[in-house]
Amino acid sequence: MPPKLDRAQVVGTALRLLDETGLDGLTLRRIATELDVKAPALYWHFANKQALLDEMATEMLRRMTAGPITPPASWQEALTTTCRTLRGALLGYRDGAKVFSGTRLTDQGHTEGQHVMLAAFTRAGFELADAVQAYTTGYAYTIGFVIEEQAVHPRPGERAPGYDPEQRAAGIDPAHELAAAAGRDLFGDYERRFERGLAIVVAGVERVLGQSTALNP
Repeated sequence: MPPKLDRAQVVGTALRLLDETGLDGLTLRRIATELDVKAPALYWHFANKQALLDEMATEMLRRMTAGPITPPASWQEALTTTCRTLRGALLGYRDGAKVFSGTRLTDQGHTEGQHVMLAAFTRAGFELADAVQAYTTGYAYTIGFVIEEQAVHPRPGERAPGYDPEQRAAGIDPAHELAAAAGRDLFGDYERRFERGLAIVVAGVERVLGQSTALNP
């Protein structure tokens, strides 16, 4: 007998519950309870939790990339816009970066945007392999940054216990004064720090990978 729900209902419910429970608390049993079905009904659609996470990440990307795609004016714009958009989308969900990290996308809906972004690099003279390296470096930076950001701020305006800079500094050996003073920069002003880090990534791409485009105009 087929279940009385579809994949979209399961994924939508899982994304909504994610904000309540966080990733660790998001179980198939919890989702089934919310949908008023028995847990085995979910296995019609998802073999395990990882399969569900893959679909959740894909749905997050669908929502992030909905609408027409405007070709960027430069590879710098392509990279920075992609990273900023990704960060904004991940911050829209509690543990959004953890859900997205390491998942396998379940459809090919992302390939148009990926093609447009990589084309901005190849038009500027980058080899495709270097364009992929630049993109994946920015992607990994963004995912890692948001994982750390959401550890401190699970939700907007909320700070997790243990990340108060003053309390942290008070527990550090006074001989390690630089480590103690670093707390404000480690656990604050994420907007500024993300933009500075992104600028470093772009500068690194220009310095390391841009050399090949200068040699092969």
